[in-house]
Amino acid sequence: MGADGAKRAALVYNPIKVDGASLRHKLVQFSRRAGWADPIFHETTVDDLGQDATHRALAEGVDAVLVAGGDGTVRAVSATMMSTGIPLTIVPSGTGNVLARNLKLPLTDLDAVIEATFSGEHRAIDIGTARITRADGTVEDEAFVVMAGIGLDAAMIANTRSHWKKRIGWIAYIDGAARALPNAQPFRAVYQLDSRRLHTVKVHSMLFTNCGTLPAGIELVPDAAIDDGVLDVALFQPTGWFGWVGVWRKVWWDNTVLRRTRAGRRIVQRRKNTSVHYLRGAAIETAPVSPQPIELDGDEFGEAVRLLCRIVPEGLIVALPR
Repeated sequence: MGADGAKRAALVYNPIKVDGASLRHKLVQFSRRAGWADPIFHETTVDDLGQDATHRALAEGVDAVLVAGGDGTVRAVSATMMSTGIPLTIVPSGTGNVLARNLKLPLTDLDAVIEATFSGEHRAIDIGTARITRADGTVEDEAFVVMAGIGLDAAMIANTRSHWKKRIGWIAYIDGAARALPNAQPFRAVYQLDSRRLHTVKVHSMLFTNCGTLPAGIELVPDAAIDDGVLDVALFQPTGWFGWVGVWRKVWWDNTVLRRTRAGRRIVQRRKNTSVHYLRGAAIETAPVSPQPIELDGDEFGEAVRLLCRIVPEGLIVALPR
């Protein structure tokens, strides 16, 4: 809140991903038009993806926060905003905009998104937490808004060339997948869903999702909803190249194409696919027999020997255009 008692917004942005000068100018205009005090601005840095910047903004008593940057910046800011009750406006920018896509935000109309800070609707959505245990016993607590993953998907992200990502966006992940697949090996892991009995699986990858739509409209987990209070889990268990064809058929053809029609949904319900399995619950803990790479919202996070993911129902308030 400003010195005169007027409301105030803060913008946390990645100066590499966005045109900071233009965005700051727009936000000043919208703030004055709404009768708010002039906003405050915090840039992210190499050492601070957004957590410290958001902490500083919240310490200044702001009434709303806007975030502009890639999926990693959105994740870092959202993690800090969790359970504060202060609304967050997500300004689409960067490569994937996966959360923005799941919220059905207009990706090219920045004015409409910024305006939502002052006159939009507030929606409570879920947010995920991840407790990461390293091989040396150290534990880290992180958060994610889209998904966490362990195994091949994390290796794919690690193999994605950053310069291709800057040039062609999310399509660069296809190159990362092509480079990771030839050396992909399944791993064994033990998992426990909602404190039930233990299960042993052999997988290439496990994904723990808060929302299921990826760029290009790909429905990775079609039943996932961002406000259902449930964590959706996908186990990828292909056997040989035909198994990978089964993964493609399930994720692209079944989930993304067939499920759009009533007749297609009936076909999907009758057809079995042993390459992909889905689970649902509030929390899941997994422990691979050997350290595996992990990722959170598309950023690699090293290797882990244990990963506990939980969902925090309505843990984040977002501002959406009316």
